[in-house]
Amino acid sequence: MAKWRDVKQKKINNKTKTTNKTQETKIDSCASLLSRLKAFLTDSFLITTPIIYIVMYLVLGGGEEFAQNRSFGWSLILGVIALIIIFFWYVKSETPGMKAYSLKIVNHKLKRVSFFQAIIRYIVTLLAISSIFLLLIPFFRKDRKTLQDIISNTQIIEINE
Repeated sequence: MAKWRDVKQKKINNKTKTTNKTQETKIDSCASLLSRLKAFLTDSFLITTPIIYIVMYLVLGGGEEFAQNRSFGWSLILGVIALIIIFFWYVKSETPGMKAYSLKIVNHKLKRVSFFQAIIRYIVTLLAISSIFLLLIPFFRKDRKTLQDIISNTQIIEINE
């Protein structure tokens, strides 16, 4: 009660103290699952969809050829997407979707991820997407880390700009 009275009488500047606390909290903890999902969906539309159309219609020549060479088409799509996503994670520490929601990927020491960590994270992400059980892991963990966070020793954090 006394703190509220001091703030009301302008003896303590409450705004500066809370902003410092929120910045520390956001950097030390993982980003929310909802913001990570939004960033993933944004990346799906910005990166994955154009590559699918380019491979399907420009490289393979149409839907019929893609249907006949489905495994080659999907391996080409996943390979190009892997190069782009790993490039963004390694060089910029964020994809366009992550940038839109003020997220950044860092290692356990809050530094830039290594190239090896980015590759491992992408491979485990594909594995997690293909399994419903693996997608549920963050709901059972207190720190909300996903399987790719745990195995690659990385995390996605919120940043203030």
